[in-house]
Amino acid sequence: MYAAMWSEHCSYKSSKVHLRNLPTEGPQVLVGPGEDAGAVDIGDGLAAVFKMESHSHPSAIEPVQGAATGVGGIVRDILSMGARPVALLDPLRFGPLTDARNRMLFAGVVSGIGQYGNSIGIPTVGGEVGFAEPHSANPTVDVMCVGIARADRLVPARAEGTGNLLVLIGATTGRDGIGGVSVLASRTIEEDAHESRPSVQIGDPFTEKLLIECCLELVDSGLIAGLQDLGGAGLICAVSESAARAGTGVELDLDAVPLREQGLEAFEILTSESQERMLAIVEPPKLDSVRAACEKWALSIAVVGRVVDGGKVTARLGGKVVAEVPAKALAEEGPVYERPMAPAPAAWVEPDLDRVEPLEAFLAVLTSPNVASKRWAWEQYDHLVQGQTVAGPGSDAALIRIEGTKRALALSTDGNGRYGSLDPYLGAAHAVAESARNVAVTGAKPLAITNCLNFGNPERPEVMWQFSEAVKGMGDACRAFGTPVTGGNVSFYNESGDSAIWPTPIVGMLGVMEDYGLAVRAGFPERGLAIFLLGDTESEFGGSEFQQVVLGSVGGRPPELEFKRESALHRVLIEAASRRLLRAAHDCSDGGLAITLTESAIASGVGFAVELGEDPVVAMFSESASRAVVAVEPESVSALIGLCESEGLPAARIGETMGTRMAFGDLVDMEVEDARRLYEGAIPNLMERPAELAG
Repeated sequence: MYAAMWSEHCSYKSSKVHLRNLPTEGPQVLVGPGEDAGAVDIGDGLAAVFKMESHSHPSAIEPVQGAATGVGGIVRDILSMGARPVALLDPLRFGPLTDARNRMLFAGVVSGIGQYGNSIGIPTVGGEVGFAEPHSANPTVDVMCVGIARADRLVPARAEGTGNLLVLIGATTGRDGIGGVSVLASRTIEEDAHESRPSVQIGDPFTEKLLIECCLELVDSGLIAGLQDLGGAGLICAVSESAARAGTGVELDLDAVPLREQGLEAFEILTSESQERMLAIVEPPKLDSVRAACEKWALSIAVVGRVVDGGKVTARLGGKVVAEVPAKALAEEGPVYERPMAPAPAAWVEPDLDRVEPLEAFLAVLTSPNVASKRWAWEQYDHLVQGQTVAGPGSDAALIRIEGTKRALALSTDGNGRYGSLDPYLGAAHAVAESARNVAVTGAKPLAITNCLNFGNPERPEVMWQFSEAVKGMGDACRAFGTPVTGGNVSFYNESGDSAIWPTPIVGMLGVMEDYGLAVRAGFPERGLAIFLLGDTESEFGGSEFQQVVLGSVGGRPPELEFKRESALHRVLIEAASRRLLRAAHDCSDGGLAITLTESAIASGVGFAVELGEDPVVAMFSESASRAVVAVEPESVSALIGLCESEGLPAARIGETMGTRMAFGDLVDMEVEDARRLYEGAIPNLMERPAELAG
């Protein structure tokens, strides 16, 4: 029990001293860190409940089940708050697709996400996919889920009320997943990783769907006093955390736990991570009604304990006490490490642009797997189920209609490991800024974030320094944008041998749009629109896609990030959308202006002609922050300029939409359809590559 609960994954013993510095409060925050998921006020008495977690280690060993059970686990976190899950997003990182193993992992993870999410009827509406050599041995698999609930019906994960019953609902308990949080998630992956395959949970999405509907019925009927999912560390985690939060104790009868195989020892029953299980706190007079609801949904139900005074967890098996420990000792009094830190060395290099041929560079960046269309992945996901998706995969931010209103949730996930490898503070700050920008370009206001902080071995001082700097950068950016952190996940030990992932903090941003009818799309809708670039462009190539694929290196310093300028851009985009000034808007990020314009053209089939100025390579490929491309009607130009001037935001008219060709000055001129074929075909072509051509 202590090994599981005091593991890195459960106790956050290496990270909590740093996480305390994140901003977690604000008028919009209803539930912050410490519960199964965070919750924010979205108006009309409703709350958006959201959380992100990782399932990277299991996915590296068993990609289909590892990813599938990652989806199942994060969905139950949302469910445990009494919210109906309405959307999934999946930020993923893999090694280069020229390697056969990386293709296998990519295909398996996407398959697992699709199979599970599609089966439980929750749309996968967004996310991102990146590829880099540091993620070859250790793919990064993060999953975010969002739900909606009545704000006054959020369910606490507390074992309150002496005499109340602990009721286990859902699947039976087996040996699958034992040691998941300690064997897998709290150590590095080595060559014998295949021997840990039994620690990967096995998912059953059809049972999960029944569990979702049953638990929501119990919440709506007022039949339960508390609810918590059984995830990492299984029953003992759910029980000890629920009791510790309430200041109570619990008595457990392990003989009452429904088992899928006989002969399980006490520690196996307590720490099994078998999926599709929930723990409900039920008042005795309501037990029969709870039992009837579970039988209606064909779910197993068992009373496995009761709430008592005294603050201890007491477990019995065969009538004998097999464990008796303070709940707070397990759940809240784990060790706190202040690990040594040392700055990681960084290489500062300046790119040599003199020999760059613009057309060749453009084609290389456009067909880079990091930039190219991810349709191969998201076409395997059902992003329309539930019928509330206004904008799905491929959009700057996904938009999910809030049923019964004109409003929509805007959702985006972002993170740049290349930036993090060069400057972890800036890398994390950029992740917050880009996710907020992606929400703002649709016309929605960013509200709050969840996160998943993916790093290497915390026992190495340079990793802890990277982590500390990333938390500082994330905190400063969240304070600047007014987007507090409602919760998240830390994933350490993402390395094997000499290979460690880049510092990869992923940010999940949630925003609200008052009228989804005013949503701004990325595609140019027609010819004759004026194209503006909002924001300044500098010669900033450190960590850029251009630097990696054209110059063949990653070095230098990431683009600078001025919080006031970024905030001004958000305000301009939101206000311009509300005044119907924008016909299209798309943020500038990976690949720079050239890719932003091309994606807007591909999205609609309408081309453009732009002028690049005196330094065309910088204009096309720099990844300077706080920029967006917008298209406006000629009669709206003066209003847009006036709005930008009022916020002190640079705005340059760079061209107009026209025809079916894309013209970057006189340097690049090609048909939109030709660009589309290259953009859409890059990843499918790599995934069809025979194994013998790997590398």
